[in-house]
Amino acid sequence: MTPKKKLKVLALFDAIAPTTLDQDLSEEFLTEDWKTEVHVLNALRELGHTTEYLAIFDDLDLLQQKLQSFQPDVIFNLADQFKNNRAFDQNIVSFLEMNGVPFTGCGSTGLTLCKHKGISKKILSYHRIRTPAFVVIARGRRIARPAKLRFPILIKPLKEEASLGISQASFVSNDEQFKERVQFIHDKYANDVIAEEYIHGRELYVSLIGNLRLDEFPIRELVFKEVPPDEPKIATFKAKWDDEYRERWGLKNQFAEDLDPAVVRDIQQTCKRIYRLLTLDGYARMDLRLTEDNKVYFIEANPNPILASDEDFALSALKAGLSYPQLIERILRHALRAVRG
Repeated sequence: MTPKKKLKVLALFDAIAPTTLDQDLSEEFLTEDWKTEVHVLNALRELGHTTEYLAIFDDLDLLQQKLQSFQPDVIFNLADQFKNNRAFDQNIVSFLEMNGVPFTGCGSTGLTLCKHKGISKKILSYHRIRTPAFVVIARGRRIARPAKLRFPILIKPLKEEASLGISQASFVSNDEQFKERVQFIHDKYANDVIAEEYIHGRELYVSLIGNLRLDEFPIRELVFKEVPPDEPKIATFKAKWDDEYRERWGLKNQFAEDLDPAVVRDIQQTCKRIYRLLTLDGYARMDLRLTEDNKVYFIEANPNPILASDEDFALSALKAGLSYPQLIERILRHALRAVRG
């Protein structure tokens, strides 16, 4: 087998304050917040690629200068916000598309469709993929629950990620709670709201990789061991990121157990359909609910999910036989083959 050509890779990060072209990030790299960037950089170097990095905050001219001076073969894109605004991840990718430089992860159309949770659910509902019944309530509009939307209901920011804005208070059981929580999201997060019926069931995460041809990795599950049966089981911000909270309620991400092989096949085929219908490419993770009678409900699609070696996506790839450096190499090669524009 011919060894693959070594590449010039520019790892692109986002920063929370203005940066310079040759910013020293060695202190940041020692913190937990930057572990994904560190893991990816180490893997790229282990693979033998010539690697440089750039962090951007609000100045795309820095990126233009870096592209001219370094002339990378491919960008490893880990920048998912601009000016501390996560809604701009698709705009960063649009800039890369216009510059004609190959980049890892999802293109701008897929990012745009997935960012707006209401649009993604409308597309999938049209194609008869189950989604919770929902309504979108824009800021400035009268807050009212449509009669057809049944309690209990989950109230979420329309365009946030990583469960930001989701807490136990997001689970509402009457109209007073409904109005109060919608107003809170409008005010605190300056975000429109998606309100959707709560689906009782297992919380499953399915990781996929590819462009035209897709591979799916073993299914992960968030289990709620200490949460009483009559309490809501929701992936709140604390449930995902607060270790003390996770320990107290027995929350654990693990590989899904006791799934019937026919159900696994149904989940995988459904996720592949979702991936294509939402024009995703590169790599993504689907968040699903599986009811007691094995009905699959789409909750959310996450293009460019967290890539740290100890998070769900990489752990699923490892279970499928891909070491972390092999996963990073696969993502790079998909970037070089992606058709953009």
